[in-house]
Amino acid sequence: MLFTATEAELTSNEARPMYRRLADDLRGQITRGDLPVGGELPSTSRLMESYGVSITVVRAAVRELRSEGVVVGQPGKGVYVQRVPESPADSDDYAEIKQQIDTLRDALQDAVQELDQRLSRLEQSVDQDRPNE
Repeated sequence: MLFTATEAELTSNEARPMYRRLADDLRGQITRGDLPVGGELPSTSRLMESYGVSITVVRAAVRELRSEGVVVGQPGKGVYVQRVPESPADSDDYAEIKQQIDTLRDALQDAVQELDQRLSRLEQSVDQDRPNE
């Protein structure tokens, strides 16, 4: 059974490429079990029709899933779900990347606070240097 994203999800003016949005939707269906491990993905033409996208978009989405090891192609037969994708929290790199983001966020907050203080001092200096009107 093929469940498609809402039209708004795939046709929105998001900066992310359409093939990535399609890959995300298929990945979600696999994760939920709507497309089970060992099951066949819908044909390229069915995906094109269901999602209202070009063959290029479908092929790029399937290529992305294939590069992740989520699906595998069997020449002359079809594309099959090989495994359920890892959730980001299960990824080995997730904790490290999250720590880096937290560190950068803290540094950015400190820098903004410092700039705010410097701006306040400059404004006070300018106010003191102004002749009385």
